[in-house]
Amino acid sequence: MLRPLTARLLAIFLLLALMAVACTHTPASRQHGAFVARSLSVDGREYRYQVFVPSRAAGGAHPPVVLFLHGSGERGDDNQRQVAVGLGPWIGRHVDEFPAIAVFPQSPADRSWTDSTARMALAALDAAIGEFGGDPERVALTGLSRGGYGVYELAMMQPDRFAALVPICGGITAPEQIADLYVHEVATAEVPFAIAAQRLQRIPVWIFHGALDEAVPVQQSRLMAQALRQAGGDVRYTEFAEAGHNAWDPAYATAELWPWLWRQRRR
Repeated sequence: MLRPLTARLLAIFLLLALMAVACTHTPASRQHGAFVARSLSVDGREYRYQVFVPSRAAGGAHPPVVLFLHGSGERGDDNQRQVAVGLGPWIGRHVDEFPAIAVFPQSPADRSWTDSTARMALAALDAAIGEFGGDPERVALTGLSRGGYGVYELAMMQPDRFAALVPICGGITAPEQIADLYVHEVATAEVPFAIAAQRLQRIPVWIFHGALDEAVPVQQSRLMAQALRQAGGDVRYTEFAEAGHNAWDPAYATAELWPWLWRQRRR
């Protein structure tokens, strides 16, 4: 068995090797089983994003699609950070069997997944589905930390768009120490969790959070899970007793998550 550090270094090396092919815009037909770089313009601004295209054997003719929203630390314009934490490394360790198109937009620095940044993420999703033949009935939305908040934000913007949601260490209202982190669609309402749940109750949701999270309090996810249950939603909630803010590594390593996700269809 490889030592943990050695295994991690090998995983990072593999991910970097896969990302290396994303430096040029190669035709889709030659990019199966790899990350590719793409760009688009929204509201007069140029954005770059990455797409993981599954192998033909794993994905089939019309694979499912996952839109991933990164956290605060991965914001910028290098088109690299957003694949270095969370879903990107997980795919890098499971390249041959990961069956979905995965779309990785990158938020500019000091921005949240709202307004033009949200529109950019949705435009990248549309472009990837069109170029790589993704199944529009099997589009999942996942994100971590600020991206976990973004999951709720984008899902409320287009509630009929997504087959499933997987928010990780996200929430609805702002933590005390992060005043700009909240879901703009509902956070100022009198009962924000109840309203959010009512608007999302038709979408299957699996929420993950670490009990020891000091950045986004776990109560955010507890309240959202409770509100979804009260609204009659299809919700699963997993809380990692020993995890802090990094709930994404154990979340994406949850074996039951992926079969559950691939079963979902837009309702």
